Amino acid sequence: MLREADSDEGAAVVEFVLVSALVVALALGVMQLALMLHVRNVLVSCASEGARLAAANDRELADGAARTDALIDTSLGGYSHETSAAILTVDGAQVVQVRITAPVPVVGLWGAGSMTVEAHALEEVDRG
Repeated sequence: MLREADSDEGAAVVEFVLVSALVVALALGVMQLALMLHVRNVLVSCASEGARLAAANDRELADGAARTDALIDTSLGGYSHETSAAILTVDGAQVVQVRITAPVPVVGLWGAGSMTVEAHALEEVDRG
């Protein structure tokens, strides 16, 4: 005859709840990391496109910054960010730099802290 203290009744339910809570937390963490990397890659791509446009012979820095902002708004739906463009000299060559500062997404797209991405493109020079 078994005593009530030796009964395993209900243990499977408790184990399932404990393990499933850990699995759900791990899955949400992986999905949030994937979202953060996606946002970073989109920002890098938008900065690169803006730098290439601003470096074109008949364009200005404001054109590249505006294109970068438009791409971010289209890609991330109005994600909060700051964009700046400047001309730098790197190893004797003129390059256009587009810099984006945006919050790091922590919960969904709501962020804390900030990340900065930069892109460079060689300035086209009219030699004609």
